[in-house]
Amino acid sequence: MLSILIPTKDYNCCKLAEALQQQATAIGLPYEIIVGEDGSSPQGLQMNASIMQLPGCRIVRLSHNVGRSKMRNILAEEAKGENIMFIDSDAIVENDTFLIKYIKALETYSVVCGGLYHAHKLNDKRCTLRYRYEKNADTRRSAAHRSKAPYDNFATFCFAIRRDIFIQIKFNEEINRYGYEDTLFGHELRKRDIAIKHIDSPLLHNGLEENAVYLNKIEESLHTLHNIRKEIGSTPLLRCCNRLKSLCLTGTVAYLWRILKAPLRRNLLSNTPSLILLNIYKVGYFCNIETRQKG
Repeated sequence: MLSILIPTKDYNCCKLAEALQQQATAIGLPYEIIVGEDGSSPQGLQMNASIMQLPGCRIVRLSHNVGRSKMRNILAEEAKGENIMFIDSDAIVENDTFLIKYIKALETYSVVCGGLYHAHKLNDKRCTLRYRYEKNADTRRSAAHRSKAPYDNFATFCFAIRRDIFIQIKFNEEINRYGYEDTLFGHELRKRDIAIKHIDSPLLHNGLEENAVYLNKIEESLHTLHNIRKEIGSTPLLRCCNRLKSLCLTGTVAYLWRILKAPLRRNLLSNTPSLILLNIYKVGYFCNIETRQKG
């Protein structure tokens, strides 16, 4: 049996659950679909109530928000399948062979990642920062490219894993802020020498935030990265910041970031944000965290 686990909070994932249920039924796959409402509002709960009417589907409701990592762990404990699949609630299934490709890969591999992609056109200019970032990343999201560094390219947006292996590792529940739980989980798989199979069976990512919301999430993720930097060991941003630290430039970069913060944010919150300036903003913000922590 495959247990499909969808954590959500105030997001309508009825069409996602229905598409997965129909696809699993069509290929004769034993399945269950569990939606985890992580402290959703009454309105949010009502949006997804119809999921309980779908065969093989149920909802786990938490009265308060426990965070992405703990919610996923709770859903895994609830699951009955020998294999579990996590899917973010803002995914859309556009591929009729989505599930069958995962099932075939799970016959040989214990962890399978299928990838994600984004729409060719953005209709909401308030979301340009996230859209530009994701579309740039989409050029490196083929299975062939991800397989060059399988652990570094592990993503939680959609992946399948043997349940017994997941229960051994689980997501780190100390990460109660946004970001890097996938990086840390990939690091744990590497430590245990558990192979990841990357395949081309992507889902459409539909949940793009407005620029200000996404920039706040980036800042939150950088605090997460700073807190778990020793556990992760290395990321491109950490390597850059460690190089600056070795040159005794962390304080200087943080100072310059504080001076340039306002114009950088103006660009990043505009309709034409620069990804180069986004990278500069990230490095400066992280260096600023470093200097504040020391202070």
